[in-house]
Amino acid sequence: MIRKSQRIEEGRTWISPLAGPAYTPELKFTLAGGILISYKTRRTDSLIQRSSSPILFGLSTSGAFIFQSKNSTYWLGDKLRINADFWFKDMPDHYWGTGYLKGLNTLKSDSTTVYHRLWWMINPIFLWQFRHNMFLGINVDYNYTRVKEPSAGVANDPEYQKYGFENLNSGFGLCLRYDSRDIPVNAWSGTYFDLSSTFYRSEFGGRNNYTILKLDIRHYFPVFTKVPGKIFALQFMTRAGWGNVPYAELSQLGSPFDLRGYLWGHYRDQSVVYFIAEYRHMFSNSSCETGRHGLVVWLGTGSVSDDLIRYIYWLPNAGAGYRFELQPRMNLRIDIGFGKKSRGFYLNFNEAF
Repeated sequence: MIRKSQRIEEGRTWISPLAGPAYTPELKFTLAGGILISYKTRRTDSLIQRSSSPILFGLSTSGAFIFQSKNSTYWLGDKLRINADFWFKDMPDHYWGTGYLKGLNTLKSDSTTVYHRLWWMINPIFLWQFRHNMFLGINVDYNYTRVKEPSAGVANDPEYQKYGFENLNSGFGLCLRYDSRDIPVNAWSGTYFDLSSTFYRSEFGGRNNYTILKLDIRHYFPVFTKVPGKIFALQFMTRAGWGNVPYAELSQLGSPFDLRGYLWGHYRDQSVVYFIAEYRHMFSNSSCETGRHGLVVWLGTGSVSDDLIRYIYWLPNAGAGYRFELQPRMNLRIDIGFGKKSRGFYLNFNEAF
């Protein structure tokens, strides 16, 4: 029997299964399952980290089926990084319209917000390290939305009428990234700065012409330097769109990776901004060695707007979670988040950011 430490040292593949219940505002009660796969793309390469490929799927009581995989892979002595997100959702959903006031004041009901949404996304990012911790990359985004059975409120919405029930979008762009995190999937120290622009054009095979600019800044630092695993994490993120951005691809709040506790897409507009401060505490033994169990708490706020720099209405967010280390520095994440008249329970792999 190969020990875990030996498996890690030799760069062997490690697979951890997962199954359990989850609850999110948009999916309701969900039976989730999946696997966390970690490996080295070249086992003898001491310069690269272990790559991770978590795969998660779920069936919910609302009749939804979801699949997601957020891959982080390292190649060629960490000269090349490939991050790739794959999503698929087939689910009953709600659409309140565009803007904070629509999200706040539109009544959620079978006649005003209900529709059935099929959505998928393929989003690989190829990054080349041209200087220590500095990366240039190419961003590819291919996504599709199809709406069935829209309620009267959805069918009469101006944005829905403008873009219709079916949208295919194809985008290419550039990415500049600085990344000094020690372990990107669960950082205990370092800084992350990512600036990207993606251009969606009909010439690329999509239907709509628009541009997305995104800025994501994160910083991690230990609270107790002599005891590992006690981390304070900060994130600032903004995403802005120009042109004919379809309603399904507007900037949104409430995913499992930002303001956890809001229904994903309840608040959407051309631009979004949010801040999160999170304390992560992995429990230690008497020898100050980090164990496998941990807790987190966070506070956050965010806003949506039709203007890049003018944000008037702010949404509160807070929550707590449990962490269990499935593999070294790769956690099972269970979170419960609270928002304005909203809450959500999440089961996922690795940290939210």
